[in-house]
Amino acid sequence: MKIVISSTGKTNEDLLNTRFGRCEYFQIHDTKSGEVKVIENKGQNASGGAGILASNQIIDENIDVIITGNLGPNAFELIEKAEIKAYKCESIVISSVLEKYNKSELEQIQMSGPAYHGGGK
Repeated sequence: MKIVISSTGKTNEDLLNTRFGRCEYFQIHDTKSGEVKVIENKGQNASGGAGILASNQIIDENIDVIITGNLGPNAFELIEKAEIKAYKCESIVISSVLEKYNKSELEQIQMSGPAYHGGGK
């Protein structure tokens, strides 16, 4: 199974970034192989459609689970159509995020958060 976490950095000691479409990185944790792949979020500096760019990037990685703060309406719709489960977590270190997920302590995201119209950072 592949779990992606929206992140502020590239290591297990970096924090979860609660803004999915505008996070700096996605950490992809493969639970079978133990490998961690880090990719830069293509949506982070987009003038618009950051959630769509980020969602498509994640869908292309064949992800099973997303852990983030929230998903905007466009990202939520794409993730839901792709049948990827999404879970909500606060901004804590990635190692703790994974621990909470493994203990089934995270709430599944059932609806989108508010749209963000900030246009970049």
